[in-house]
Amino acid sequence: MVNATPQAAEGKMCRRLRCVTAAALACAVLTSCQNLSGHDEPRARSEGAAGEGASTSGWDSGSSTRTQGPGTPGCGSARPLTSGDYTENIDGTSRNYVLDVPTAYDTNTKYRLVFVWHPLGGSAGQVVAGGYNGLKSLANSTAIFVAADGLDGSNSEASGTGWWNANGGDMRFLMAMLYRLFGNLCIDQDRVFSTGFSFGGMMSYTVGYEFRSFRAVAPCSGDLQVIPHEETFTDSLPMMAFHGSSDPIVTPARGRAARDKYLTRNRCGTRTQPVAPSPCVQYQGCDVPTIWCEFPGGHQPWPQEPQATWEFFSQF
Repeated sequence: MVNATPQAAEGKMCRRLRCVTAAALACAVLTSCQNLSGHDEPRARSEGAAGEGASTSGWDSGSSTRTQGPGTPGCGSARPLTSGDYTENIDGTSRNYVLDVPTAYDTNTKYRLVFVWHPLGGSAGQVVAGGYNGLKSLANSTAIFVAADGLDGSNSEASGTGWWNANGGDMRFLMAMLYRLFGNLCIDQDRVFSTGFSFGGMMSYTVGYEFRSFRAVAPCSGDLQVIPHEETFTDSLPMMAFHGSSDPIVTPARGRAARDKYLTRNRCGTRTQPVAPSPCVQYQGCDVPTIWCEFPGGHQPWPQEPQATWEFFSQF
């Protein structure tokens, strides 16, 4: 999907070394990162986060507390970004998103960063109106939230605004957002998360393969069959996924197929243990927490999902 370039090669090497390239730092203060090809992420997760070269021995022993990761280049900035509407130019197309920064933001405090993706036909405004899928009130000013607008598109099943990732555009959009946010806000680089419902759930499953910046994902009613993507990163990634047992739109079988991909990458066993909220189960023997919640219902958000998602993210 993305052609290899010297910058892309440098980015891949940098991810292995867990560093920030000069090009990345320069890009962090720009309005977009079109000059960087491929997914040259601002940085990879640190040694303390689950992933390549990381120790995961504590996950199954009940250990959940982790020290904070390194801060982004935006820590200490005298002119941090504030809440509002922002735009990135991606391949000549203006891509819009809404940023929510805590009112009492402290430029020297490292915050969680949470991306919340809208469903098919939705918008960033819809996510904002819903309190970022109910997570903002639970975060108690400890997190920065982002809600972006998708683009119109279609396939043989549906059409509308969403995350069609035509020519990799949605992934480049996410990359541009990461660079701007990392360069102008104080973010804990080991605590970047993704969640969303329906098409937003599909996006959350997908970004876990396209990017290594994410610490955990919490998809709801999604799959891995719609959004074209590359499986660039297959190291272990914590996941808590939700899916209605009678979903007629994104069938449970499609959700389970995405779940099974994560079970494989997280090296899980077949045994499960019930966890709250019921009927969620946690797979045993995994490198990292891997939870599946197949709840009674159709293609709809689950009322217990916001609290469960926030508790899941908060353990990291």
